[in-house]
Amino acid sequence: MKQIVLLRGVNVGGRNKLPMPALREALTAAGMQDVVTYVQSGNVVLSSDAKPDALARECGRVIEESFDLRVGVVVRTRAELAKVVKLDPLGEIADQDKLYQVSFCASKPNARAIAKLAERATGGEQLIARGREIYAWFPNGVGRSKLAAQLSKQDLGVLATARNWTTVNKLLALASA
Repeated sequence: MKQIVLLRGVNVGGRNKLPMPALREALTAAGMQDVVTYVQSGNVVLSSDAKPDALARECGRVIEESFDLRVGVVVRTRAELAKVVKLDPLGEIADQDKLYQVSFCASKPNARAIAKLAERATGGEQLIARGREIYAWFPNGVGRSKLAAQLSKQDLGVLATARNWTTVNKLLALASA
């Protein structure tokens, strides 16, 4: 079964350096198949019969043992990622894929935490939570957004990692190949 492995905080700002070719080799050596990475920020598509939570734990273990890094790992099946793309609740307003993000959470985030985050939205920003995903639109850019900064601080009570809409769609295409 094709699954998408999303790593939190690798190769960002010089921290948690994790070379993708070495990661592919380590995951393949651990028994995962058809391992492909996309860009340098910890996006992996692979085949595994493991359940997503078990695969997340196994990938985390492999990364820690092989690279001495402890990073958050969130996994979605190809079918789950296809549902994320199909839902696309902000697609009618989000006209720049790089400014449209999906945060993938390990479990459903706390509703109060989401409401508190939504209060930070300014200048046309929008935030919609659906299940384990949080869709966010940053029309004036992600870098200066207080909402984006707060979202990245992990105040949701669950592990989360964000990807822009371009990356989400590319990962779905890779998982569908």
